Amino acid sequence: MAHILHIDSSPRGERSFSRKFSGEFITAWKNAHSGDKVTYRDIGHNTIPHVDESWIAAAFTPPDARTPELAKAIELSDTLVNEFLAADRYVFGVPMYNFNVPSTLKAYIDQIVRVGRTFAVTEQGGFKGLVEGKKLLVITARGGDFSPGSFAAPYDYQEPYLRAIFAFVGITDITFINVENLGAGDEVRQQSFAKAHEAIAQAVASW
Repeated sequence: MAHILHIDSSPRGERSFSRKFSGEFITAWKNAHSGDKVTYRDIGHNTIPHVDESWIAAAFTPPDARTPELAKAIELSDTLVNEFLAADRYVFGVPMYNFNVPSTLKAYIDQIVRVGRTFAVTEQGGFKGLVEGKKLLVITARGGDFSPGSFAAPYDYQEPYLRAIFAFVGITDITFINVENLGAGDEVRQQSFAKAHEAIAQAVASW
């Protein structure tokens, strides 16, 4: 039985395409795997606070040496990390903002990428991811065409960043479904939708 952590990061509601397609995948997955567990977190509507000075002090203080104030500062991060580690698969709905991820998702990532929890520093001074043997599916929504070879491809900092940061913590089995050209008119948008529906069906069958 798989345990999926489903995260939506768009501040939009019904008008969000990343929500629409991440939800489509989860619904299809649950229909095919009724025994699996899905934990849902909506960080687009219930935003995660940014890292601050107290958080940094707490993160680099051993748990048994933290003051009550530092323990409180890191409490939400501990909850998010525990939730993240409890899952073995992840589905993220991510709109593209200014060629990258929304700040809502960046704030979440900053809370869960923690030394000693999701990555370690080796004796040689390198890094080792501690979140191994897991899978990540990212469904993005993009106004333009950022596919390889396109004019806008060099501006895609979204997929490379997500691949890099999750590989850093040990997750290298990452699949992207990029729903693109959503601002190019209804006909092109419908073509993008059709490709997304097909890709989601394939992902449900093979993931």
